[in-house]
Amino acid sequence: MATKIAKKRLPDMLLEQSLVTQEQLRECMALQRNTGFSLPTLLVSKGYLSEEDLVVTLSEQLGIPHIRVAHYSIPKEVLAEVPESLARQYQMLPVSVTGDVLTLAMVDPLNIMALDDLRMLTSYEIEPVVAMASELQDAINRHYGGEKAEDLYAALVGKETSQDELEEVKAYEDLEDVSKLETGAEDEPVKKLARLILFNALERGASDIHLEPFEKLVRIRYRVDGSLEESKSPPKSLQSNLIARFKILAGCRIDEHRLPQDGRFRIRYHDREIDFRVAFLPCKYGEKVVLRVLDRGSLTLDIDALGFEPQALSAFHEALAMPHGMILMSGPTGSGKTTTLYSALHKLNQIDTNLVTVEDPVEYELYGVNQVQVQSSIGFTFAEALRQILRQDPDVIMVGEIRDTETADVAVKAALTGHLVLSTLHTNDAAGCFPRLIDMGIEPFLVQSSVALAAAQRLLKRVCANCKEPISVPQEVLDRIQYTPFDYIEEVQFVRGRGCTKCKESGYRGRVAVAEVLLNWPELQPLVLRRASGYELKDQAVACGMKTLRQNALAKAARGFTSIEQVLEHTGAD
Repeated sequence: MATKIAKKRLPDMLLEQSLVTQEQLRECMALQRNTGFSLPTLLVSKGYLSEEDLVVTLSEQLGIPHIRVAHYSIPKEVLAEVPESLARQYQMLPVSVTGDVLTLAMVDPLNIMALDDLRMLTSYEIEPVVAMASELQDAINRHYGGEKAEDLYAALVGKETSQDELEEVKAYEDLEDVSKLETGAEDEPVKKLARLILFNALERGASDIHLEPFEKLVRIRYRVDGSLEESKSPPKSLQSNLIARFKILAGCRIDEHRLPQDGRFRIRYHDREIDFRVAFLPCKYGEKVVLRVLDRGSLTLDIDALGFEPQALSAFHEALAMPHGMILMSGPTGSGKTTTLYSALHKLNQIDTNLVTVEDPVEYELYGVNQVQVQSSIGFTFAEALRQILRQDPDVIMVGEIRDTETADVAVKAALTGHLVLSTLHTNDAAGCFPRLIDMGIEPFLVQSSVALAAAQRLLKRVCANCKEPISVPQEVLDRIQYTPFDYIEEVQFVRGRGCTKCKESGYRGRVAVAEVLLNWPELQPLVLRRASGYELKDQAVACGMKTLRQNALAKAARGFTSIEQVLEHTGAD
C-alpha cells in the first residue's frame, strides 16, 4: 500500500519549526516562479536551510522514512522505470520495485504534480521517501550520467533572470519541446497535460494515442507493440479544453464539434522532430481523438535491416532491380506495409532516378522523393494524382493504396508503360493480390503482364531480450504447427519471455516483421490468365520456392526472435 501524504504545505511546516523566516520564504518563492527550480533546492542553495533540517522536518511531519542514497546501487530495470528527464526535473530517483509499488527517493515528497506524472507514466503506486538534495543529485548523475543540474542552477540564480529571457532560450524554430516536460508556474494546466500525454507516448514507444470520452471519464490508451495499454485518466472537467488544445496544435477548427477533422503537428523531443497525425471523431460523449506517432528517427530505411528471411529478401531485391512492373504489399492496417515501401524507395533513391509518391496522407518526409498529398475534397484523388504524375517523367511511382478500379487501372497502365510502381492492397496473403485486381475489373492478361511481385506482411511481437529464456518444444507440437527444419538456421532455439519490469511483465518488447514474397514466376501466368483462385496460385508459388507467412514466422521463432504463440496468432495454417 502506497503512503498517503498529509495535506500540508512545506512553507507552513518550515515556519512552524522556525527553520526559516517569512522574508526568506517570500524571496525563494519569487525566485521559484522565475526559474522553475523547487523551493527546497532554492532554500538550501541560499543557505537559509540545511539539508539535514529539511529531511528531518519532512520525515517527521509527513511520517515517511528518509534514506541515504549516496551508496545505493540501483538495478537497471528499476532505473528504467523513471525517464532521466523526469528524474532531473523533479529531483527524484527510483529505488526499488515491489509488486505494483515503486519506492521513490525525493527531495520534495509534497510535489503532487511529480507523483501524479509518474503514476500516469508507470502505472505503479508510488511510495515516496525523503533524501538529501546533494546526495540525490549525485546519485542521479551517477546513475543517469550527464550534466549536473546544480551547474545550470548556479548560472541562473547568479544573475537577474527574467521569464522572457528563459522563454527565448527555450524557443527552437517554433517547435514545442516535450523532452523535459517543462512545467513552469505560468503554464496552463491543459498545456501541461497535453505535453505529458505526448511525452508518455514517446517514452513508451507508442505508435498511437487514443483519447476516448465516456460519460464520467476520459480514457487514455497507448498502442505499444500493437496492443493498447490503458493509462491514468485525466479529470473529466478538462476534456473539452484538452481536445481544443490538440485541435489548436493540429490546425483544426476548435468550434467544429459535429464533423470529423484531420490535422497534423510537429514537436521536438530529445533533439528529434516528431510528427503527429491527428484525427477527431464526434462520439456520444464528446470527440474521440487518435494521434498517430510518426517518428522518422525510428523508421528503418534499409530493406536489408527489416529482418526478412532469405527467400523473401532475395525476391525483393530481384523485383527492385526490374525496370518496370508493379510491386504490391498486402496486410492489415498497422502491419508495416508503408515502412517496407519507404525502405524500397530509399534503395531506389539515386541521383539519376525520378521518384514520385502519391499518399493520403504523407507519413514521412523522404529527401530526394517528390511526395504528393491527395485532396479528395477537391477532386484530387489517387487516380487523378497518378495521371498528373505520369506527366512528370517519373521512373518510380509509389501509390499509397489501390482503393478502387480507377486507381488500379491507371497503376497497371503505368507499370506497363515502363514505370516501376509500388503500392499496397488489402488481401490476406500474397497470392490474393492477383484475383483481387481481377475482381476490381482489371483484365487478367493485364494483371499477368504488370505485377512483378506480391507480398503479404505481418508484425509479430518480439520476445523481450531482458527476460528471454529457452524452452523445449515436443516434436508432436512442431508437427502440429507444420514446422520443418531450415537449412540456413544452424542452431534452433525456441524461446519465451518470462516477464520483467522492462516489458511490463508481458514477456514481449518491440516487434519483428514477417513477410511472404511471391515473384510472378512463369508457372503462375497461365493460372492468372484463367482466373485461378488464390489457393491455386499459392500452391503453385510454394512449388516455385516461395516460403509462406507461417514458414517465415516459424523461422523467426526458431531463431529466438518471437514466440510460437505469436506465430499461431498472426499466421494461418498453410
